[in-house]
Amino acid sequence: MSCATVPSPAPCFPGYEVKFERVTGTGGDLQIRSLLDRRQFHDPLGEAERGGISSAAWPLFGMLWPSGRVLAQAMLTFELEGRRVLEMGCGLGLASLIVHRRGGDITASDCHPLAAAFLLENLRLNALPPMKYETGDWLRPNPQLGLFDLIIGSDLLYDRDQPEALSQFIDRHSAGTVEVLIADPDRSNQARFKRKMGVLGYSHSEERVSSLPGDGGPYKGRLHNYRRAAFG
Repeated sequence: MSCATVPSPAPCFPGYEVKFERVTGTGGDLQIRSLLDRRQFHDPLGEAERGGISSAAWPLFGMLWPSGRVLAQAMLTFELEGRRVLEMGCGLGLASLIVHRRGGDITASDCHPLAAAFLLENLRLNALPPMKYETGDWLRPNPQLGLFDLIIGSDLLYDRDQPEALSQFIDRHSAGTVEVLIADPDRSNQARFKRKMGVLGYSHSEERVSSLPGDGGPYKGRLHNYRRAAFG
């Protein structure tokens, strides 16, 4: 799986410069509209301030990250039949798009106010039907989400407070028997997250990943798999 940037026409998100990235190696190329760079910030309605998102963190949802490509590659062949799937912190939703294209029962989620609009545009660019999306705030109840059999995410543990918030969010939305797959670029917070998931009754295994899918570029990280089985 590799990415190539192609020129963008006039922006469809006022206040932002965007680009197209063609992602290959996904069982058929996907075209992704992303933010041009990490300097994009436009918040006339004060949504960033109300959400506690700094101007530096605001554009991060709109970038294609290496761990997102690793997770998307895993979703090409991952068992989906009969499973309700949630992607946490989906950003541009690359992994969700692959699950959706395979016919999986996927709900994408993010707390960023712009994530839904970018996801809708990427569905349109790839001629895909509507997909379920819900706001997923790790720090607040999300009763609309329900429970899932498979929960996925990528590069979610970049903040020291996130192991606690993320583990609790996962536990609230896990079905009795659940599998959790997280692509992580060896963030130091992963060890704390693993301990918290263990306390909640999840077993753990991992697979080291040393290169990016498709173009073989360097990557230093792991695919972490957490499981919990229903009792009785």
